Amino acid sequence: MRAADERAGGPKLALSGVVKRFGQHTVLDGVDLDIARGEMVCLIGPSGSGKSTLLRCINLLEPVDEGFVRLDGVDISEPGLDPGPIRRRIGIVFQSFNLFPHMSALANVTLAPRRVLGLSAAEAEPAAEALFARFNLAQHMRKYPDQLSGGQQQRVAIIRALAMQPEVMLFDEITSALDPELVGEVLDVLRQLRADGMTMVIATHEMSFAREAADRVCFIDDGRIAEEGPPAAIFTAPRQERTRAFLRTVLR
Repeated sequence: MRAADERAGGPKLALSGVVKRFGQHTVLDGVDLDIARGEMVCLIGPSGSGKSTLLRCINLLEPVDEGFVRLDGVDISEPGLDPGPIRRRIGIVFQSFNLFPHMSALANVTLAPRRVLGLSAAEAEPAAEALFARFNLAQHMRKYPDQLSGGQQQRVAIIRALAMQPEVMLFDEITSALDPELVGEVLDVLRQLRADGMTMVIATHEMSFAREAADRVCFIDDGRIAEEGPPAAIFTAPRQERTRAFLRTVLR
């Protein structure tokens, strides 16, 4: 473990040699990636390339088979480590909203702060209401999920993650299940979080968003980071032929 003063100047997240296998299939094959505090990193690449698995390993939803994941310089991938405290610091939002249908949007958001953080309703609700107001959903927080559009439900899912006051946010193809006209309102939330300095790792097929908003883009192919760099470099002058071939396909 590094000293505290060393951690303060290092990356927020550091992945080194991360390998993940499912049976005989290697999904992540030696991933090295440092993510600075306040940086937005977009992961692009074909379906099945390992983007989602990488996020799940960072959040400890999947154990790594080799290598390590460090948060503020501390190895969080150590076998036997309680994942609960880490998941409170690293939030994750998936493409499926996973809201409880029998609970209002507000109740969905306050559930974890009450049960996990031990807050009372009087403590949890004001903070949740402030998040609803911030993301233009105050008028919908008493509604049930089936009364909300897909974009509104996804924004509630993001608010639910933010209610735990995470230090890092992971987003896994959060616009993939949405109608095209609803995508923009969800991406606007990510832009707001970027402006706030939230550290984010985003797996996305939204190339225009990655090009416009990311600090860095990583092209993942066959479980490896094949190329990474500023969006302008990746999208206009990629070095690798595999990156060029992928972008020709998705940017038609």
